[in-house]
Amino acid sequence: MKKICLFMTIICLFCITGCGKYGEKDMMKDLENKVKNAKAYYLEGKLEIVNNDDIYNYTVNTSYQKDNYYKVSLKNDANNHEQIILKNDTAVYVLTPSLNKSFKFQSDWPYNNSQIYLLESIVNDLKNDQTRTFKEKKNSYVFTSSVNYPNNRNLKKQEVIFDKDLNLKTVKVYNDNDVPEMTMSFSKIDWKPSFKDNYFTLEESMKTATVEESVKPTSVIEDVIYPLVIPEGTKLANEEKVTKANGERVILTFEGEKPFVLVEETVSKEDDLTIVPTYGDPFQFMDTVGALAENSLSWVTSDMEYYLVSDVLNQDELIEVATSISVLPTMK
Repeated sequence: MKKICLFMTIICLFCITGCGKYGEKDMMKDLENKVKNAKAYYLEGKLEIVNNDDIYNYTVNTSYQKDNYYKVSLKNDANNHEQIILKNDTAVYVLTPSLNKSFKFQSDWPYNNSQIYLLESIVNDLKNDQTRTFKEKKNSYVFTSSVNYPNNRNLKKQEVIFDKDLNLKTVKVYNDNDVPEMTMSFSKIDWKPSFKDNYFTLEESMKTATVEESVKPTSVIEDVIYPLVIPEGTKLANEEKVTKANGERVILTFEGEKPFVLVEETVSKEDDLTIVPTYGDPFQFMDTVGALAENSLSWVTSDMEYYLVSDVLNQDELIEVATSISVLPTMK
């Protein structure tokens, strides 16, 4: 009888110590396996980007299919301006359906930096940070890890929140002042979506995109926009307006210690799908997706296209100048 009681005690102790609560290692293992083994996924959510006093809100739809097929639709909630980042066998594209135009990149996107709307990127950031933290709260599990945004060194860490059913709910990316600059809130994640054979092609993506922007293209530049941030020892030296076939272009030349050129021009919808070879990488920038190269930054917003180039400014300085270009006209 004593032997039976001793045996039962050992069994109880084993159950208590060996079957502990679900913890960080278990969760990381499950997350890695789920993403690694996923043949496809589809998600929906809302993205908020904070830039100084400006807040930009997007509706985001992300599609992934194994063998490196990606499609990310970003629709600006303020003006319904939609752009699509597409990766397939041929290249990486940034589609602007309202202009019937696509910018074509030979890029490592999305593997060259963190991506707040891609599940594997979020999980990889968690996996690669050996100093990550993990907390279990009343209704959620919370991971905190470093991030890799080489084009925005102010972004330092991410907070990844799961509910008690292990559903990903929110990702927040913080700057070095512990202020969230990007917040992605997930409303739907489908691990077994069904995509048509041509779903990840350029033509199908452009054809099925929604074009319902509240801002219409114009052929006249009524107000020239000047950057609010100009490097010390640099000033506007020349301003030239040029008439082109279907609109206008303004060329602003800044000279001094850190010279640069800013081009602003009107845009119009192309009659046929136009593919523009583009240097650099897709870059999430304020209210649009632009193209960031080593010495240039270009983007389309509202009814205007901007191109900023310099042989002297580094990428951080390019972004700082470009970010300061207000949507409202400013004094020279």
